[in-house]
Amino acid sequence: MIPRSNRALVSKLLLVSVTMFVFGVFAMPPLYDKFCEITGIGQAAIRVAEESSAEGAGNRTVKLFFDANTNSVLPWEFAPVERSMIVNLGEPSEARYQVTNRSELTSNGRAVYNVTPPEAARHFVKTECFCFSNQSLQANENKIMPVRFYIEQGLPNDITEITLSYTFFENQGSEAKAQVALAEVPGTD
Repeated sequence: MIPRSNRALVSKLLLVSVTMFVFGVFAMPPLYDKFCEITGIGQAAIRVAEESSAEGAGNRTVKLFFDANTNSVLPWEFAPVERSMIVNLGEPSEARYQVTNRSELTSNGRAVYNVTPPEAARHFVKTECFCFSNQSLQANENKIMPVRFYIEQGLPNDITEITLSYTFFENQGSEAKAQVALAEVPGTD
Protein backbone atom coordinates (compact mmCIF):
# COMPACT_ATOMS: atom_id res chain seq x y z
CA MET A 1 0.00 0.00 0.00
CA ILE A 2 1.36 3.44 -1.01
CA PRO A 3 1.26 6.06 1.73
CA ARG A 4 -1.21 8.89 1.18
CA SER A 5 1.51 11.59 1.01
CA ASN A 6 3.30 9.68 -1.75
CA ARG A 7 0.06 9.25 -3.71
CA ALA A 8 -0.50 13.00 -3.59
CA LEU A 9 3.03 13.65 -4.78
CA VAL A 10 2.71 11.11 -7.62
CA SER A 11 -0.61 12.68 -8.66
CA LYS A 12 0.92 16.15 -8.74
CA LEU A 13 3.95 14.96 -10.72
CA LEU A 14 1.68 13.15 -13.18
CA LEU A 15 -0.42 16.30 -13.63
CA VAL A 16 2.72 18.42 -14.22
CA SER A 17 4.00 15.86 -16.76
CA VAL A 18 0.72 15.78 -18.69
CA THR A 19 0.54 19.59 -18.66
CA MET A 20 4.11 19.90 -19.97
CA PHE A 21 3.40 17.34 -22.70
CA VAL A 22 0.25 19.14 -23.85
CA PHE A 23 2.04 22.49 -23.82
CA GLY A 24 5.00 21.10 -25.79
CA VAL A 25 2.88 19.38 -28.43
CA PHE A 26 0.07 21.89 -28.93
CA ALA A 27 1.17 25.31 -27.68
CA MET A 28 4.90 25.56 -28.48
CA PRO A 29 4.85 25.19 -32.31
CA PRO A 30 2.42 28.09 -32.91
CA LEU A 31 4.21 30.22 -30.30
CA TYR A 32 7.57 29.51 -31.91
CA ASP A 33 6.25 30.28 -35.40
CA LYS A 34 4.81 33.57 -34.17
CA PHE A 35 8.10 34.45 -32.43
CA CYS A 36 10.04 33.75 -35.67
CA GLU A 37 7.54 35.77 -37.71
CA ILE A 38 7.82 38.77 -35.39
CA THR A 39 11.60 38.70 -35.03
CA GLY A 40 12.51 37.56 -38.54
CA ILE A 41 14.70 34.80 -37.13
CA GLY A 42 15.21 31.68 -39.18
CA GLN A 43 13.33 30.35 -42.13
CA ALA A 44 9.87 30.49 -40.58
CA ALA A 45 9.79 34.24 -41.15
CA ILE A 46 9.87 34.14 -44.95
CA ARG A 47 6.96 32.74 -46.89
CA VAL A 48 7.42 30.70 -50.00
CA ALA A 49 4.97 31.34 -52.81
CA GLU A 50 4.43 30.74 -56.49
CA GLU A 51 5.83 33.44 -58.78
CA SER A 52 2.38 33.96 -60.24
CA SER A 53 1.16 35.21 -56.87
CA ALA A 54 3.43 38.25 -56.95
CA GLU A 55 1.45 41.44 -56.73
CA GLY A 56 1.65 43.89 -59.62
CA ALA A 57 4.83 45.94 -59.53
CA GLY A 58 4.53 49.32 -57.88
CA ASN A 59 6.43 52.57 -58.13
CA ARG A 60 8.10 52.27 -54.74
CA THR A 61 11.64 50.90 -54.66
CA VAL A 62 13.75 49.35 -51.93
CA LYS A 63 17.50 48.82 -51.85
CA LEU A 64 18.54 45.22 -51.11
CA PHE A 65 21.94 44.26 -49.73
CA PHE A 66 23.22 40.70 -50.02
CA ASP A 67 25.45 39.02 -47.45
CA ALA A 68 27.10 35.58 -47.65
CA ASN A 69 28.93 33.62 -44.98
CA THR A 70 30.32 30.10 -44.67
CA ASN A 71 30.78 28.14 -41.47
CA SER A 72 34.50 27.57 -40.87
CA VAL A 73 34.12 23.77 -41.14
CA LEU A 74 32.85 23.94 -44.72
CA PRO A 75 35.67 24.45 -47.29
CA TRP A 76 33.56 26.66 -49.55
CA GLU A 77 33.91 30.22 -50.77
CA PHE A 78 30.49 31.85 -50.95
CA ALA A 79 29.63 35.37 -52.10
CA PRO A 80 26.84 37.34 -53.78
CA VAL A 81 27.46 38.11 -57.45
CA GLU A 82 26.09 41.62 -56.80
CA ARG A 83 26.40 43.18 -53.33
CA SER A 84 23.20 45.23 -53.74
CA MET A 85 20.32 46.03 -56.07
CA ILE A 86 17.27 48.25 -56.20
CA VAL A 87 13.93 46.48 -56.71
CA ASN A 88 10.34 47.63 -57.21
CA LEU A 89 7.85 46.34 -54.70
CA GLY A 90 5.75 43.53 -56.12
CA GLU A 91 8.12 42.93 -59.04
CA PRO A 92 9.71 39.47 -59.40
CA SER A 93 13.49 39.79 -59.03
CA GLU A 94 16.54 37.55 -59.01
CA ALA A 95 19.78 37.67 -57.07
CA ARG A 96 22.66 35.29 -57.70
CA TYR A 97 25.29 33.84 -55.40
CA GLN A 98 28.52 32.14 -56.39
CA VAL A 99 29.88 29.20 -54.43
CA THR A 100 33.13 27.27 -54.90
CA ASN A 101 34.25 24.09 -53.16
CA ARG A 102 37.95 24.65 -52.36
CA SER A 103 38.38 21.07 -51.19
CA GLU A 104 39.68 18.08 -53.12
CA LEU A 105 36.62 16.16 -51.92
CA THR A 106 32.88 16.34 -52.56
CA SER A 107 31.08 18.13 -49.74
CA ASN A 108 27.51 19.02 -48.86
CA GLY A 109 26.13 22.22 -47.43
CA ARG A 110 22.84 23.72 -46.35
CA ALA A 111 22.13 27.44 -46.33
CA VAL A 112 20.08 29.20 -43.69
CA TYR A 113 18.98 32.77 -44.16
CA ASN A 114 17.81 35.83 -42.35
CA VAL A 115 16.17 39.08 -43.43
CA THR A 116 16.75 42.37 -41.65
CA PRO A 117 15.08 44.48 -40.50
CA PRO A 118 12.80 41.84 -38.95
CA GLU A 119 9.65 43.76 -39.98
CA ALA A 120 10.62 43.24 -43.64
CA ALA A 121 10.82 39.45 -43.31
CA ARG A 122 7.08 38.88 -43.54
CA HIS A 123 6.95 40.87 -46.82
CA PHE A 124 9.93 39.12 -48.45
CA VAL A 125 8.56 36.20 -50.51
CA LYS A 126 10.94 33.67 -52.07
CA THR A 127 9.74 31.72 -55.08
CA GLU A 128 12.97 29.78 -55.70
CA CYS A 129 16.06 29.43 -53.54
CA PHE A 130 19.10 27.20 -53.15
CA CYS A 131 18.35 27.29 -49.43
CA PHE A 132 15.26 25.10 -49.91
CA SER A 133 17.44 21.99 -50.26
CA ASN A 134 20.87 20.55 -49.51
CA GLN A 135 23.62 21.50 -51.94
CA SER A 136 26.42 19.19 -53.02
CA LEU A 137 29.60 20.38 -54.71
CA GLN A 138 32.21 18.16 -56.30
CA ALA A 139 35.90 18.81 -55.62
CA ASN A 140 36.81 22.32 -56.85
CA GLU A 141 33.35 22.79 -58.39
CA ASN A 142 32.01 26.31 -58.92
CA LYS A 143 28.26 27.10 -59.12
CA ILE A 144 26.05 30.13 -59.60
CA MET A 145 22.90 29.78 -57.49
CA PRO A 146 19.84 32.01 -58.02
CA VAL A 147 17.33 33.33 -55.52
CA ARG A 148 14.03 34.45 -57.04
CA PHE A 149 11.80 36.63 -54.92
CA TYR A 150 9.52 39.62 -54.67
CA ILE A 151 8.75 42.09 -51.90
CA GLU A 152 5.09 42.66 -51.17
CA GLN A 153 3.48 46.07 -51.60
CA GLY A 154 2.53 46.11 -47.90
CA LEU A 155 6.12 46.72 -46.79
CA PRO A 156 6.09 49.53 -44.18
CA ASN A 157 7.03 52.90 -45.67
CA ASP A 158 9.85 53.48 -43.18
CA ILE A 159 11.76 50.47 -44.55
CA THR A 160 13.93 51.61 -47.45
CA GLU A 161 16.76 49.06 -47.16
CA ILE A 162 16.69 45.29 -46.60
CA THR A 163 19.55 42.85 -46.07
CA LEU A 164 19.26 39.22 -47.16
CA SER A 165 21.92 37.19 -45.37
CA TYR A 166 22.88 33.54 -45.95
CA THR A 167 25.20 31.24 -44.05
CA PHE A 168 26.20 27.84 -45.42
CA PHE A 169 26.78 25.03 -42.92
CA GLU A 170 28.27 21.62 -43.60
CA ASN A 171 25.81 18.74 -43.89
CA GLN A 172 26.42 15.27 -42.54
CA GLY A 173 27.20 12.66 -45.14
CA SER A 174 29.81 14.54 -47.13
CA GLU A 175 32.58 12.52 -48.77
CA ALA A 176 35.16 14.42 -46.71
CA LYS A 177 33.59 13.34 -43.43
CA ALA A 178 33.35 9.76 -44.63
CA GLN A 179 37.06 9.72 -45.55
CA VAL A 180 38.08 11.29 -42.23
CA ALA A 181 36.01 8.72 -40.35
CA LEU A 182 37.48 5.89 -42.42
CA ALA A 183 41.03 7.15 -41.75
CA GLU A 184 40.35 6.97 -38.02
CA VAL A 185 39.51 3.25 -38.21
CA PRO A 186 42.61 1.13 -37.41
CA GLY A 187 43.85 -0.96 -40.32
CA THR A 188 42.36 1.22 -43.13
CA ASP A 189 44.26 3.50 -45.48
